[in-house]
Amino acid sequence: MERHEADMRRALELAERGWGRVSPNPLVGALVRSLDGDVVGEGWHEGPGTPHAEAMALAVAGTEARGATVVCTLEPCNRFGRTPPCTTALIEAGVARVIVGATDPGLGEGTPGIAELRGAGIDVVTDVLGAGCRALNEAFERHVLTGRPFVVLKSASSLDGKTAAADGTSRWITSDEARADVQRLRAWSDAVVVGSGTVVADDPSLTVRDHRYADTRPPRRVIVDSTGRVSATARVFDGSAPTLVATTDRTSHGRVSAWEETGAEVVIIDRDEAGRVSIPGLLDALGKRDVQGLLVEGGAHLAGSFVDGDLVDRFVFYLAPKVIGGERAPGMVAGAGWMPVDAGLGLVFERIERIGPDLKVVARVHRHR
Repeated sequence: MERHEADMRRALELAERGWGRVSPNPLVGALVRSLDGDVVGEGWHEGPGTPHAEAMALAVAGTEARGATVVCTLEPCNRFGRTPPCTTALIEAGVARVIVGATDPGLGEGTPGIAELRGAGIDVVTDVLGAGCRALNEAFERHVLTGRPFVVLKSASSLDGKTAAADGTSRWITSDEARADVQRLRAWSDAVVVGSGTVVADDPSLTVRDHRYADTRPPRRVIVDSTGRVSATARVFDGSAPTLVATTDRTSHGRVSAWEETGAEVVIIDRDEAGRVSIPGLLDALGKRDVQGLLVEGGAHLAGSFVDGDLVDRFVFYLAPKVIGGERAPGMVAGAGWMPVDAGLGLVFERIERIGPDLKVVARVHRHR
């Protein structure tokens, strides 16, 4: 079992080579260990239409795959999609054993991929480093099971929770290293969402600018603008990445036409009780567009809408070693909030690490259901 776990850790490393490239498919890594005990093939999924990780690893291994053990982070697929089934490739290669990290909910009820392998006489061991393998594709799994994205809310602030000074200045609270780390988050996401206030105040581009992800598909830029505040001349309409504006019937036809003339998609969403874009409605609309991982970047009122609706799955906070203070300085999350204090949203810290001079705090939402 120790060897299986060591091999699975390597398969997880391989899977991450597809970071930002594979959606709407899952990240998958695989390796082949021969009868002699040598690793004779490695593979990872590089994106839709390319060979799956198992097929790539088997192709490298060639005839040495016969009688070998294959380790893969995700249950092998058993059906034709853009590429042939991996179960067929494994059976035809004559492998003796398959070590699986996580099952694939996208294959349907039960574990049909595993069942097919066992039916062919292949020994299958499951749930090896299963938690880590499932975490790798939590956005994929969420989308398959609910039709909605997995939501990550990111914020950068001073140690006292201020995202800007009282005069509105906000660039740059955190360091170059922290901003580079955000680029990895953007590369992971299928869409980056901000509110109209952020666009008006900061005019962000919301693109992935890190050279490590130069060949990845750009995440969709999503602007939540309930009343048509954002000008069509803003940088998010520059055509460098797909842009979607989520608005309501309160926005004028002229503004909608101006947005559409830039090539942006405009979606009219139902209003919530306050007359703003319904966030559950937004998630439904994005899910229908194959948005699996959603990164919420700002501002405080949009973050508050997600938090008040209990629609955030993970928080990523970058905390700079400075105090800004001031009663009028904005914080990370607005909205109604919870009262009394013990009714607040419960989180579980996943990790806390240094990013340059800053702290990165990652916490998931604790849900009993």
